[in-house]
This record gives sequence, C-alpha cells and structure tokens, in this order.
Amino acid sequence: MAAESTVSLLIDGIRFGYNGSDLLNDVQFEIRSGELIGLIGPNGSGKSTLLRLMNGILKPRRGTIFMEGQDLNKLKIDEIARICANVPTEFNEDFNLSVQELVALGRYPFSKGMWWDSREDEGLVVEAMKKYGVEHLRNRRFSELSSGEGQRVLLAKAMVQCPRIMLVDEPSAHLDLRYKLEVMEHLRDMLSGNVTIVIASHDLNLLAKYCDKVMILSRGKIVAMGTPEEVITPEIVADVYGVDVAVIKDGDNIFAIPRRTRRDKDDR
Repeated sequence: MAAESTVSLLIDGIRFGYNGSDLLNDVQFEIRSGELIGLIGPNGSGKSTLLRLMNGILKPRRGTIFMEGQDLNKLKIDEIARICANVPTEFNEDFNLSVQELVALGRYPFSKGMWWDSREDEGLVVEAMKKYGVEHLRNRRFSELSSGEGQRVLLAKAMVQCPRIMLVDEPSAHLDLRYKLEVMEHLRDMLSGNVTIVIASHDLNLLAKYCDKVMILSRGKIVAMGTPEEVITPEIVADVYGVDVAVIKDGDNIFAIPRRTRRDKDDR
C-alpha cells in the first residue's frame, strides 16, 4: 500500500433495491487508494449489486458515491471509464469478438477517433494478454473459450484500461488452483501503481491471503470491515453464514475451515 493515500471511494448512506424492497440499506464505508479490498457475504446479499452501484451502472435510491472526491452521479460514463474498470463474472458473447479485439476494447475510453491503433495501445494489449496467459488465444473467438479462459481475458481487458480503480466480481470462480493464485498475485502487483481494487468473492481464504482489508455484507449493510484477521473470525462467520468454522493461522495467513452448519449442530 502507498505510504501516502487518499480516499479513492466513499460510499455514503447508500440505499438500493428491486421491486420496491431494499437489498442494500444505509451502506457506508471508505476505501483508500492503493488498497486491495475483499467483499464477502452470503448469496443474495448484494455484492454484485454493490459493485454495479460503485461503477455507476446502477443508481442508488438514496445516498451518494464519491469516486476520487467526485459525485459519481455527476460523472459521464466515459469519465467513469477513464478512472474505473469493471470486471464482471460474465460478458455478452453476442459481439463474437476475438480475444485480442475484446482486450483492445479496454482502450476505448481513451480513443480520440472512431478506433485506436497506436503502438502504445497495441503494446498494452499484448502485455496484458501475456500477463494473464491468453496471448496464445488471441485469434480465438471469445464465445469459444472456457469459463476460466474467458475470466482471464476480461481481467486483461481491465488491465489495458489502466484504471486507478478496479471492481472485480468473482475473479476466481471458474479458475483452477494455479490460476486462482496467479490472478490474485497479478492484482496485488497492480497496487504498486497505487490502483485501488475491490474484489467480490465467496472464497474467504483466497481473500484473506491477498487482501489488505475484508468487508462483510449481510442483511443489507456492511457488518464488519478490517484486516482479514479482524473480520474472518468464528463468531462473525457463524453470525453471517450460519456455519461453525475453525480459524487457523499459518504464518501470516489465516484459513477458515468449515465444521458444520448451525442446523447440523442443533440437530445433534
């Protein structure tokens, strides 16, 4: 993390929901530049929705999101894209683009004409494809890729956007063990450029290993935020997930080992 950091994202009293009911209620927190933040929570807790709000794709019913001190609601889409890159779990395959074409789309916010073909753009695209291990797929159609390959292509696309903020939804969901670790290592490498990264994931142990801080979303609010050791505790995990876990420490790393659900415990 950078020695001197400023507030990169400030979420102030956000409320949002679907069909008249609130999914997120009075969500508030701040993230400083150069931090890698993990966002965890049960299914349906609103993690992906919160990322979409933070990227301006969705608009809150109430509250304000500040990105680098600017009211997100007052920024244009291209202005947001020059600051923030969004990495979804899925991408519309209807475009039928090649891998190289899709990765190059990350340069679109910086294009001055209808398209872009500078040596700088091309160099960034090639570097990103190499970094995420998809250069050999450059001429393949995105629709032909496996889920894991597609996820790495989307990360490469975000990298060429040269963002100061990255919002990543389930980056390891379709990856094998090696690529899970490699992707997280690449994301940590990006912090040296003072990039702020927020990752939503169900993998508590992966986030505990790589993130500076973890926050837990539950019952429409952030119920805990702090270092992995402060947040991933047997008490908090049991309260949020309804699962008894053993939290063990191995050097600087902690691991949550599930024992049983509360229902199982009550039935004994």
